[in-house]
Amino acid sequence: MVQARGGVELDEVLAELVARRWEFREQRYVSKDFVAQLKRLGLYRVATPERFGGERMSPAEFLRRIERISVVDGSTGWVASFGSLPIYLGSLPLEAQEVLYADGPDVVLAGALHPAQRATPTERGFLVNGRWKFASGCMAADIICVGIPGDDALGRPRGALIRPERLQIVQDWDVVGMQGTGSFDVVAKDVEVDREWTFVRGGEPVIDEPLFRYPAIAYAAQSLSVVSAGVARAALDFAEEVGSGRASTTGAPKLADRGYYRAGIAEAEARLRSARAYFYEAADEAWEAVVAGGQVGEEQNAHLRLSAAYLARTCSEVVHQVVSLSGVVAIYRDHPLPALLGDALVPQEHAFLSPAMYDAAGAVLMGQPATIPAFR
Repeated sequence: MVQARGGVELDEVLAELVARRWEFREQRYVSKDFVAQLKRLGLYRVATPERFGGERMSPAEFLRRIERISVVDGSTGWVASFGSLPIYLGSLPLEAQEVLYADGPDVVLAGALHPAQRATPTERGFLVNGRWKFASGCMAADIICVGIPGDDALGRPRGALIRPERLQIVQDWDVVGMQGTGSFDVVAKDVEVDREWTFVRGGEPVIDEPLFRYPAIAYAAQSLSVVSAGVARAALDFAEEVGSGRASTTGAPKLADRGYYRAGIAEAEARLRSARAYFYEAADEAWEAVVAGGQVGEEQNAHLRLSAAYLARTCSEVVHQVVSLSGVVAIYRDHPLPALLGDALVPQEHAFLSPAMYDAAGAVLMGQPATIPAFR
């Protein structure tokens, strides 16, 4: 049993989530009071610099906790996964980080980085205007990062950190999967942001701690991908439980008495476990490198990106296979599988987990440059 600060245990939080997951899906976001429970589990301090009270946790351990949450509800797992995002802020000026964590290390960060929007230089920083999509978790965020054009020598984009009360949240999230993530649009109208509250995305970290030597984009990709593993686990658990005990409405043998069902579910089980093994193996190897004082090599980073993309795609296929084996009952709106199918669809569609990762990883493994920008 995982216990966090204040005696809050993960099992207790998951029991509450079972009772509230449909509430979150119907309102289209995870309520702030429940995000506070995730805070008390320590999930939003694992990527906070240790000098500001962060508690070191290996990526694999964090990912396993997100996976457990996602077995119960993928949307909540998706929102909890943003506990990894503060490593994006590695190049944020130190004085801004001191203010950001002044009230404690448990800071909920939401991001709406694309498309980069207009930022007019001012004497203090930038006057920001625009509308950004997919600000998952913004309804409970302490700070929101929006994307603005870059101005460094390499042309890398910048992130601007803005308090939620200075932005307009447009509740336009109407989707078939991950319905409770609250991935709403955010709008800025003449919001001035001091330059020290902006940072170069992918810039050199100002703090030297092991996690800030772990590839930030790869960690973000892993955090989203592992949600799909939880969703696939939920689908297989349901299939194995229901298949063993319910007869067909037509009078045919129960599912577990049918050879194609047994074989298909067994195959799906093997595929999920194999993809997970590769995923966690890559995470452990990369973490061992940084804890030993080194850097994550190009090939190691390629395996992080490849294993994350492969896990998301495999999990979507696993859930689809479970649905296709489950018969006509799975077409009903109130059946558990359609919701899991929708949730499993989403992670593989994220830009960090798209099929382009296969080409980019393959190029790196063959000694060539990655074929996409921001691969590392």
